[in-house]
Amino acid sequence: MTAAADGRVVTGEARLLVDGVLVDSAAGAMYPNLDPATEDTLGLVADGAVEDAHTAVTAARRAFEKGGWADDPEFRARCLRQLHRALSENSQLFRRIDTAEAGRPFAATAGSIDAYLPEIDWYAERAEQYPWEQPRGDSESHGARHRRSVHREPIGVTAAITTWNCGFFLNLTKMCAALAAGNTVVLKPAPETPWQATTLGRLIVERTEIPPGVVNIVTGTSPAVARELTTHRDVDLVTFTGSTDVGRKIMAQAAPTLKRLTLELGGKSAAIVMPDADLDFAVALVTRILCTNAGQTCAAATRLLLPKSRYAEGVEAATSALAAIRPGDPWDPATGQGPQISAAQHKRVLDYLEVGRAEGLRLTTGGKRPPHLGRGWFIEPTVFADVPPQSRLFREEIFGPVLVVTPYDDSAGRVDEAIRLANDSEYGLHASVFGTDIERATTVARQLRVGSVSVNGANFFGVDVPFGGYKQSGIGRERGVEGFEEFLETKTIAVPAPPSA
Repeated sequence: MTAAADGRVVTGEARLLVDGVLVDSAAGAMYPNLDPATEDTLGLVADGAVEDAHTAVTAARRAFEKGGWADDPEFRARCLRQLHRALSENSQLFRRIDTAEAGRPFAATAGSIDAYLPEIDWYAERAEQYPWEQPRGDSESHGARHRRSVHREPIGVTAAITTWNCGFFLNLTKMCAALAAGNTVVLKPAPETPWQATTLGRLIVERTEIPPGVVNIVTGTSPAVARELTTHRDVDLVTFTGSTDVGRKIMAQAAPTLKRLTLELGGKSAAIVMPDADLDFAVALVTRILCTNAGQTCAAATRLLLPKSRYAEGVEAATSALAAIRPGDPWDPATGQGPQISAAQHKRVLDYLEVGRAEGLRLTTGGKRPPHLGRGWFIEPTVFADVPPQSRLFREEIFGPVLVVTPYDDSAGRVDEAIRLANDSEYGLHASVFGTDIERATTVARQLRVGSVSVNGANFFGVDVPFGGYKQSGIGRERGVEGFEEFLETKTIAVPAPPSA
C-alpha cells in the first residue's frame, strides 16, 4: 500500500476482508482497476464471487449473534475512534486513490476525503449517547397498572452496496452508522472504485480492535455478488446508493425475505433562479458544483430554471461559465473537471448529447469529447438551452456535465411556473433556490417535493441532518439521527408496575 511522492502512482489493497482476514477471492480471480483519465490499469483487485459473499454473510451473522459487538456501545465507540485516527493518518493516500480510480481532480479530494473524517466521531457519540431504552410511562388496563418502555436495538447483518461517484464517503457513512448502531456489515463497493473500500479494510485489520466478522468487504464485477447479499436469508437490512433502476431490482430481490431497505437513488435536481436573484452568483455556484465531479453527483443541479425577464442573460452566463471550465488531467491543479468513471458511463453521456441534438435543442457550448484529449473518458461541459419539460434531457438523469436551461413565466414577479417545473419530475432528491428576498425564497423551498433544499448556496449537507429523497429518489434517510435510526429495530416491553408508594 504505497504511493509515489508526486501522487500519480498509487497502489491500493487488492484483497477482500472476510471474517477478520485479508484474503484472495475463493476462485482466485482478479480484475483490473482502471484509471478513467488514461484508461490504463492501475492494478489488480480480487474479483469476489457468490461464495465469498456467502462466507462474509455467515461471518457477519456469527459476529452479530455471538461476538458481543451488539451489546457494547462503549466498545463500538472506541473502535470507531481508532478507525478515525487510522484514516486521518492515511488521508493523503485515500485522496490519491480517489483521483487515481475515480478521476476526481486532486484539488477537490480534500472535500471528498478529509471533510468527512471528523464525522466518524459523531457516530461514536451516537453509540455512547443514544437513548437505547426510553421509558413511556405507566398505563392502566384490566384492573392493573403496567409500565412500558421502548428499546432500540441493532437490526443485525447489514449489506451495504455503494456506487462509485463518492465511494469513500458512501462506504464510511453506511459502515459507521451501521456499526455505531451495533450491526455487523458486509460492504460491497462499486467495481470501478474498489481500493477506496479494500484499503479501508486493511486499516480495520491493522489499526482497530473491530472483531473478526463485524466488517467484511467483498469486491467483485459480477452482479451475482450483490444479488447474494440482497437475497441471503441472514441479511437483515440492505442499504444501497445508486441508480433508481438498480434500486428497483434490489427491492424486488429483497421482497421475498422482507428485508429492511434504505435506498438513496437518482436525482434530477432543479435550481430556481428567482427574478430578484444575484444571477451571476447563482450560475457560478450551479456550474462549479456540476463539474467538480464531472456531473456525477446525484444532488447537483442539472436543470436551471430562469425567469424569462432575465433568460438571455442567464443562458449567456451559464454558457460562459461552463465553457471556461477545463477538463483534463485530474492531477493538474488547473483542471476543473475530470473524466467520466468508465467507458460505459462515457458512452451513456455521449448518447444523451445525441438525444439533445435529435430533439433540436439549442447547444450553446460543449457537446462532445474534448478534441485535445485523445485518451480517457472525458466530456466537455455542456449547456442545452430552451429545453422543454417533455424533453428526455429535462426528465432523465444523465449523470454527466450536462446542464439544461428552461425559462419560466415571471410576469408580475410570479414564480408558480418555476415551482411547477421543478416538481415536474419522477425524482425528488434536492433543489436550489436563489433570491434576494430570503423569506420568499424559503416559501418557495417549502413547496418543492424534494428531500433537501439549499437557499442561496447555504450548505444543507452535514452528518447531523438527514439526507434522502422523495418519490423515486429513494426510501429512508442517511445521516442525522433519522439516518442512524434506520439501522435500529424497535421493541416495546411492558411489565407490571410496582405498587404505588
